[in-house]
Amino acid sequence: MSEDGWDSLNPAFEEPDPPKASDLDILYGRVFKSEEGQQVLAHLRAITIELPTWNPGEDSSFGYVRTGMAEIVRLIEKRVNRSNNG
Repeated sequence: MSEDGWDSLNPAFEEPDPPKASDLDILYGRVFKSEEGQQVLAHLRAITIELPTWNPGEDSSFGYVRTGMAEIVRLIEKRVNRSNNG
């Protein structure tokens, strides 16, 4: 591999500047504070956080997947809550 590391594999690619966290929080708030967004968030919570992470008889790796799914919903909820302060 060259001295440039991974960047040399696709030199034409330039990653755009990511939005500031507060800007993203505001966007999450706009989407998920609406009536429809609250319904979607409630559904996501019901099929992730409110279900068991793992059930007896399932492969143990299933718990890792379920935990990751629930973490996405927690991330959304956290951003929506932070949007209240911005």
